[in-house]
Amino acid sequence: MYKFVLSVSLTTVLLAGTAFAGDDPILARQQLMEETRDAAKVIGGMLRGQAPFNAEDAMSAFEVWKNTAAKAGDLFPEGSDTGHDTEATQLVWTDRDGFNQAMGKFATRVDAAIAARPESLEALNGAAGPVFQACKGCHEGYRLEKED
Repeated sequence: MYKFVLSVSLTTVLLAGTAFAGDDPILARQQLMEETRDAAKVIGGMLRGQAPFNAEDAMSAFEVWKNTAAKAGDLFPEGSDTGHDTEATQLVWTDRDGFNQAMGKFATRVDAAIAARPESLEALNGAAGPVFQACKGCHEGYRLEKED
């Protein structure tokens, strides 16, 4: 009985957190970017030889990135520039055209990576490399650098 109550309580907390993140664009984009980072770790692990190449896992990571490309741009509305330790810089709002172009570049490169359907580590490197470059391009200027 205790395990059941604990399970129900944890599920309620998780669902409440998800609903709250859905109502708050900063929390929603932070959650989305964490998923994006986790997908990048899967691909990066393969490319660095820390994990064996797995085409299915690579495609799953690409699908996470596609979801990010579809949703992220809408998660930066006016008024969401402060709070919750956001890492977005003011440039997101003051250079909206540039930000939208950077997000568009990311989306285009993710689509190309998915279309490539890499079946080898070398092909994965060729498909994922441009996506990582697009990530870096958006982080430079539109994302605050974290202090270690």
